[in-house]
Amino acid sequence: MGGMKILCVEHQPEYMATLTTMLEGIGYDVMPASNGGQAIDLLTKQAIDGVLLDFNLPDATGDALRARLKAIRPGVPVLLFAGIGSQTPFMLRFFDAYLRNAEQLGDGQGDLDMDDQGDLET
Repeated sequence: MGGMKILCVEHQPEYMATLTTMLEGIGYDVMPASNGGQAIDLLTKQAIDGVLLDFNLPDATGDALRARLKAIRPGVPVLLFAGIGSQTPFMLRFFDAYLRNAEQLGDGQGDLDMDDQGDLET
């Protein structure tokens, strides 16, 4: 991918480490945030291509934070997820494919939800 930046919002350090390693392994630059305030700050100051957003943050629900992020940058895709587990590699492959194809499709404004079972919610 080279140069695409993902804002990864996850409050559990071990989960953030796993997500960062996996995303960097497929060529993304990762901008980590452990809470909603950090996520908003990074999104306003950095060129971000996509957001991975944990649903269960200590300072905000994923839905509320997603709405705030979309108000700041409506065109940045947001994948809302709950939990890390066996579905994580699938989730990241899906997000990667979406980001690679969103520009070609002219649809960079979608939101994507994946629950802790790995099921896509739209």
